[in-house]
Amino acid sequence: MNVLTSLLPAFLIGLTGGIHCFGMCGGIVGALTLGLPPAPGHPLLIRLPYLLAYNLGRIFSYVIAGALAGGIGTWTAHLLSIHHAQLGLQILAGLFMILLGLYLAGWWSALSRLEQAGGFLWRRIEPWGRRFLPVRTPLQAFSIGLIWGWLPCGLVYSVLVWAVGAGSALEGGVLLLSFGLGTLPALLTMGTAATALMGFVRRPVVRATVGVLIILFGIYEIGWAVKLL
Repeated sequence: MNVLTSLLPAFLIGLTGGIHCFGMCGGIVGALTLGLPPAPGHPLLIRLPYLLAYNLGRIFSYVIAGALAGGIGTWTAHLLSIHHAQLGLQILAGLFMILLGLYLAGWWSALSRLEQAGGFLWRRIEPWGRRFLPVRTPLQAFSIGLIWGWLPCGLVYSVLVWAVGAGSALEGGVLLLSFGLGTLPALLTMGTAATALMGFVRRPVVRATVGVLIILFGIYEIGWAVKLL
């Protein structure tokens, strides 16, 4: 996989997957921002450093996970035929993109089972985040973001499967960085104007549009890999 040509699609998946982010993380962002200490000034300016810190920590965890996935994929490819192993992983990633599109559109919830499986790890990580509550500094917010990045999420898991075929740990990490930056606008907006946007992103036509875009990208990935087999 040429990771440079994948950065924009990964960013767009994160950006359009903001609908899923609202459902998964809206409560977390709201609870954390409402618990901030009172301070003089505009509420947005007060919250912004904390919101950035939360999300930078979250994206940093994504990069670590992406690097691990890319490293595992490279190690597996060296054990098998590198060419066919990478193309096989590319097809698998495309299938996960299609599942993700169906999931976001609300047409099939198979990926919710992945989130349930990830709950096993989350139950062991989540208590560490409580040590940084209540949040009083951006550094505490960043630390909570590091924990938050491991929240079970079908959207993240699908991109991680894609990262397995990225070609290296570095490329896997960069792929997840691009995806994480794509999710940033939705989550920053969620922390400052959640109520105003929730109705829009829950509209069936918006969900369907996002789902179709991701499904088409998955079909493209599979077609590209099959052509090279």
